[in-house]
Amino acid sequence: MTIGLDYTFLIQIINFLALIFILNLILYKPILAIIGRRKTQLDESESEISRLNETVEQKMAAYEEKLRQAKAGALEKKQEITQEGATTAKGIIDAVRGEIPGLVETFQARMNQEVSQARQILHDQSRRISVEIAEKVLGRSVQ
Repeated sequence: MTIGLDYTFLIQIINFLALIFILNLILYKPILAIIGRRKTQLDESESEISRLNETVEQKMAAYEEKLRQAKAGALEKKQEITQEGATTAKGIIDAVRGEIPGLVETFQARMNQEVSQARQILHDQSRRISVEIAEKVLGRSVQ
């Protein structure tokens, strides 16, 4: 058997080339265009995602810096308030320490006065009691 090349072979080649041309226009080019648009959209989406990630990272860094500054400011304010409280407490303690000697003197003077009054009362009572005892022992008035 031998294969013969005749005019049907030429028709088959022309038919094949026409089919490739028609499929290229109707099927391959539209599909390749759609794939190209999708690739472009994906590339744009990836670049947008990258840009948004950078923006988020910048905002997070700024937020963390503000948070760090706020914490530092709060710590500084706390230290100032603590120092102010310590200074105020020291002033109050010093004022009370200054008042203590005066209070002790006042208390001492009052105590001495009350002791003196108590001695006077006891002296008067002991004199009256001794006069009463003497009158009872002697049986007559001593005064």
